[in-house]
Amino acid sequence: MKLKYFSHSAFQITTDAGENILIDPFLDQNPTSPEKSINVEADFILLTHGHGDHIGDTLAIAERCGSLCICENELASYLLSKGLNAHTMHIGGGHNFPFGHIKLTQALHTSVTPDQECHGAATGIIITIGDRVIYHMGDTGLFSDLKLIGEMQDIDYLLAPIGDNFTMGISDAVAACQFVQPKTVIPMHYNTFPVIEADPKKFKQKVEAKGITCRVMDFGEEIEL
Repeated sequence: MKLKYFSHSAFQITTDAGENILIDPFLDQNPTSPEKSINVEADFILLTHGHGDHIGDTLAIAERCGSLCICENELASYLLSKGLNAHTMHIGGGHNFPFGHIKLTQALHTSVTPDQECHGAATGIIITIGDRVIYHMGDTGLFSDLKLIGEMQDIDYLLAPIGDNFTMGISDAVAACQFVQPKTVIPMHYNTFPVIEADPKKFKQKVEAKGITCRVMDFGEEIEL
């Protein structure tokens, strides 16, 4: 299985069976993404919330690829109204898909689509594929129930925002990692815009001092999980 980081909160998982799973595909208007949406394939698209820098190019990609969009109920209903394929879920719920299992968690944030309509709640996403568990936190502030999530789930890879202003900054993200206790944390949601400038090397130094392995991925980099 492979994980590719486009930048911001946008990732692609390629399973051993060849399924392509996009997460928060903000590509065309993303100044740091080395990829454009026309070059990306998706069998499934996972969305944490409806903000433009997360829903991104979902409509164009899903229309072209016939992707199944998986997200919180109101946001999924919005996508259904646009003629896309979507599976509705909600926080605390889980469901099995052909590639594996998805469970939604809470995230301390909002969810407003680019047309300025509010569509449900922001979420995090726990993705289980084979024996690997990936937790994409979405946009969130620090909350103490992350400790409970870490106790109930054995997280291999935590994708954690560090950019501050709209989400956790470095210090809060380090605390979140101490709650979740992942095997590896990968920082995200930083350096896309001036207001969320952050040094991932500083985050790596601080979180590894707490005994948690950190992998800083370059924009466009792909790794084996």
